[in-house]
Amino acid sequence: MSVLPLTDANWWRQAVVYQIYPRSFADANGDGLGDIPGITSRADYLRDLGIDAVWLSPFYPSALADGGYDVADYRNVDPRLGTLEDFDAMLDALHQRGIRVIVDIVPNHTSNLHEWFQAALKAAPGSPERDRYIFRDSEKIPTDWVSNFGGTAWTQVPDGQWYLHNFAPEQPDLNWANPDVREDFLKTIRFWSDRGVDGFRIDVAHMLTKDLSMDPLPTWEELGALPQDGTHPIWDRDDVQDVYAEWRKVFNEYDPPKMAVAEAWVQSDRVPRYANPASLGQSFNFDLLEADFEADQFRRIVTHNLDLSKVSDSSSTWVLSNHDVVRHPTRYGLPDAQRRPDGKPLIKHGQEWLFGGEGAPELDRERGSRRARAATMFILGLPGSTYLFQGEELGLHEVSELTPEDRQDPTFFRTHGLEPGRDGCRVPLPWKASGTSLGFGADDEAQPHFPQPDWFAKFSVETEEGDLDSSLTMYRNALHLRQKLETAEELEWVETGRDDVLAFRRPNGWTIVTNFGTEPFAYNTNSMVLSSEPVEPGEVPGETTVWLAE
Repeated sequence: MSVLPLTDANWWRQAVVYQIYPRSFADANGDGLGDIPGITSRADYLRDLGIDAVWLSPFYPSALADGGYDVADYRNVDPRLGTLEDFDAMLDALHQRGIRVIVDIVPNHTSNLHEWFQAALKAAPGSPERDRYIFRDSEKIPTDWVSNFGGTAWTQVPDGQWYLHNFAPEQPDLNWANPDVREDFLKTIRFWSDRGVDGFRIDVAHMLTKDLSMDPLPTWEELGALPQDGTHPIWDRDDVQDVYAEWRKVFNEYDPPKMAVAEAWVQSDRVPRYANPASLGQSFNFDLLEADFEADQFRRIVTHNLDLSKVSDSSSTWVLSNHDVVRHPTRYGLPDAQRRPDGKPLIKHGQEWLFGGEGAPELDRERGSRRARAATMFILGLPGSTYLFQGEELGLHEVSELTPEDRQDPTFFRTHGLEPGRDGCRVPLPWKASGTSLGFGADDEAQPHFPQPDWFAKFSVETEEGDLDSSLTMYRNALHLRQKLETAEELEWVETGRDDVLAFRRPNGWTIVTNFGTEPFAYNTNSMVLSSEPVEPGEVPGETTVWLAE
């Protein structure tokens, strides 16, 4: 794949970004935990895949209360994952191969082991140290607010005050009205920018600023009923844009400017606030991730988000899987009605997955994989950028076999097993078809930090690399061909005469056709350059995408 020059300020607009969850990508020292040198060792694999950039989930010092999103030091590398020198070597190796690097910034909260929070615990109520976080006096728990991981959003400290944590208790929320907080994150952004990173992914970008001056604070039910118009006490407040305006000034100090993408779960009409050039510049669009494999939903979502990108003067983003959701081959292998709106399979009760418990609907793995390949080729044909999650190029399904003893996600523990959590998509990648860790570890003797199921072997890189019909081959072909689709960020819908078939044409004359139904669709496929499934002349099979060149 041809590589845009690293000086191109607009490289991100139609880039393919590959998300790496470092602890589960590759383990260079054989201790069972993925690390920075492990990423470096796979630099050629990433180049050959044909991506434009990698996004690294947190690699900072952390107690792993939330998979690294509890950050103890924002300007260092977790010693279990390597050193700053290892990071520099990885960055250089990827840059030499034309691959840019985006790092995760977690600004809503720190780890409870962060030096600031440790100082706050030692300081008195009302002290400057405590003002960096959100502490509140109350004889009883301040509100009935629920954390995103289940359970209360408040924890009491020995002197009687309570602190707010919208996630785990080990993740105290920062007070973004405090100038120390604002200045320290500008320092962090400059630290990584000066090292040469190309951009930032901003975790829960919509939650930083808060106004808890209401007395009494609203109940959880009342909080959910408050307007989502920028005045909400804790979600998607207008004043969070003041923070990002400061960040944008720093991003623009560099040549080319640093890019940023917001993880902002907000109402769609407010997405442009995060995606415009005066703010972060781009925002994730999770609409397709939440959709069923259904033509009308896909068309409406694509049209709506392309319209939003025009409002923000940004490019849209397309996502089907990431580290927080069930992998899309598994989602597509379940009956559509059996999935929640957030894309996760329902659970029957207790620890039983809907697709694993007694009396549960059967997971159709083959159908899920077929639909996943079709959906992936559909989004790769769209204008805008595509974010892929490690292992999806191998066609990996969700791992549902994890026992309670194997699990690490705080969601599982704080909901007492009612929510299985996100561990099933974070199992270490299979690089080989045999060995203790299937090639994840350098010596392949150490047990990986999550157990890999036996069926992972047939999805390994080694198994798929020489298979012309494998998922890996399809991804590589699609990503290398995609450079010819990097034209104007536009598309024209082509009427197909069928409600279950979508077709659109790009400005370079290429046409993408996806059959969401099960019956073959008659179409002239003489100019086909790629398909997600084997194709007979003159028709597109059910649950298949084809790319046609002019």
